[in-house]
Amino acid sequence: MKNRLIVIILLGIATFLSLVGYAYLFDKRQAEKLLSQMTQLSPTEKKVAKVFFDNSCQYCHLPSAELPIYTQLPFIKESMEQGIFSANRFFRLDHVLNGMQDPTQLSEADLAKLEYTIRHNTMPVPAFVHLHWWAKLNPTEQKVLLDWIYQQRRELFIPQNTEGVDVTRSIQPIPDKLKTNPAQVKLGDLLYHDGRLSGDGTIQCHTCHQLAKGGVDGLPFSIGIDNQEGSINAPTVYNSAFNFVQFWDGRSATLADQAGAPPLNPVEMGSKNWEEILAKFEKDEAFMKEFLSVYPTFNRDTLTHAIAEFEKTLITPNSAFDKYLKGDENALTEVQKRGYAHFKSAKCDTCHTGIAMGGRSYEYVGLYRDYFKDRGTEITEADEGRFVQTQDPYDMHRFKVPTLRNIELTAPYMHDGTITDLKDAVRIMAVYQSGKQLTDTELNEIVEFLKSLTGEYQGKKLSLENK
Repeated sequence: MKNRLIVIILLGIATFLSLVGYAYLFDKRQAEKLLSQMTQLSPTEKKVAKVFFDNSCQYCHLPSAELPIYTQLPFIKESMEQGIFSANRFFRLDHVLNGMQDPTQLSEADLAKLEYTIRHNTMPVPAFVHLHWWAKLNPTEQKVLLDWIYQQRRELFIPQNTEGVDVTRSIQPIPDKLKTNPAQVKLGDLLYHDGRLSGDGTIQCHTCHQLAKGGVDGLPFSIGIDNQEGSINAPTVYNSAFNFVQFWDGRSATLADQAGAPPLNPVEMGSKNWEEILAKFEKDEAFMKEFLSVYPTFNRDTLTHAIAEFEKTLITPNSAFDKYLKGDENALTEVQKRGYAHFKSAKCDTCHTGIAMGGRSYEYVGLYRDYFKDRGTEITEADEGRFVQTQDPYDMHRFKVPTLRNIELTAPYMHDGTITDLKDAVRIMAVYQSGKQLTDTELNEIVEFLKSLTGEYQGKKLSLENK
């Protein structure tokens, strides 16, 4: 009996060692194969890709990666499939690799997630390392990745002459201003507050995005033409110039594209077509004279360009947090500093990243728990998020991350406008997006930190007084 047990143990050890040896050889072959396909990369980018492939990141973070044959074994298959499904909700390596070849596709949030993983040594998970024991970043590999991340952050995501920049930090201060054309801004300001964009003259851009109310209207869903209610919460217009796309589902690539959508939306502004809109303005001789002194023609493109140019001025620098990022240690209270530490500990800055602390990626709502099931109400088309535009199952319930700038002014929260209290919003996001149950002290301190994100518009701090 004892000899039989010894034989079984030895066979088990031999089988395990065989699997490890097979996995090692398979990993090395696949790393070489994948790297050979990356023909368009620079030498530096090839080094970065090699780090990913040498550490077998592709198995869980590339949707179509070739897997070792042992992953088809009954006791491994189900666990591996679930791991891959979950891993791709958090992070897609193919997005990073594609971004190397086309920088416009690179997500600032993906850089922040990579940075967090490297700094905190959170990947790969222990269950994966048990078999792929070599899949752990060494100091040299960590430096290769971090240097590349900092280079991308500096070159792609930070406006020139921004004071207080630190590329080793995922969040940067808001610049004092963006380059704009003053004459175009003046026209855009007029158009932003002009009801002629709507079918009956009653709805302006400003109706749903009120500058005295944090750039929102304070409603779960905005009220449009003929008193119709929208289906998704109106995001703030402040700092929207820093968004990588516009709308929750990203259907507009630019501010000008976004400005052209609501006028024809039957629930929002309800105009029939652009010919109708333009005809109203063309009857106004004074407006047309001013407009044509700035733009060579008057059409949809120039009209929406003017609005976008105005919206580029709707940035809110000089918050207490911006001053802190620029080196003023006294700009934040001790409570707010602790809140910032909790914020980073919960990985909030990996999605709420960049200048606007958001607006830089699409993220899945409900990473750790089913948000929509717990909400307990019927799922609408607005709940489908990016999927509405792409019809890709991966994009179901994935939304553009909202900015946290001026967040104390922009309730209610979430795309569905269901959360009215900022503390509740933080608690819910910690549970569903970070897998954390925060204490009341942590919640209160994070909320105090978030209040430090309220900035200035036209030299005056935005305030709750007009809410």
